[in-house]
Amino acid sequence: MTVIDVTDAEFRDVVLRSSRPVLVDYWADWCSPCKQLAPILDELAASYGDRMRFVKLDTNRNHMTPTRYAVNGLPTIHIFVDGELVKSFQGSKSKSVLTAEIERHL
Repeated sequence: MTVIDVTDAEFRDVVLRSSRPVLVDYWADWCSPCKQLAPILDELAASYGDRMRFVKLDTNRNHMTPTRYAVNGLPTIHIFVDGELVKSFQGSKSKSVLTAEIERHL
C-alpha cells in the first residue's frame, strides 16, 4: 500500500468514515522535516497498509482541515480511529515512535 493524497473535500469520506484506523500526515512542500518524514511513512504504509490507511494532506492547498484540527506546525501526524482523533504528533518522529503508536491503535 502507499500513502495517498487527500483534500479537504475528501477528508470526511477517506478519513472520518474509514473502517480502518487512519494516519494523516499534514505537510507542505517548503517543510524540510516533512520531506525527511515522507520515506518513513512510505515504509510504514508498505508494512501496515493492509490494516491502516495512510494519507497526506497538503496544507498549502487545503486550509479547512488543518484549521479544524488546530494544526499549528509541520509536520503534524494525526491518528484517527472510528472517525475520532486519538493521537497527535507535531514535528518529525522516528520510525520506532510511529510504529509503537500504530501498533497501539490497530
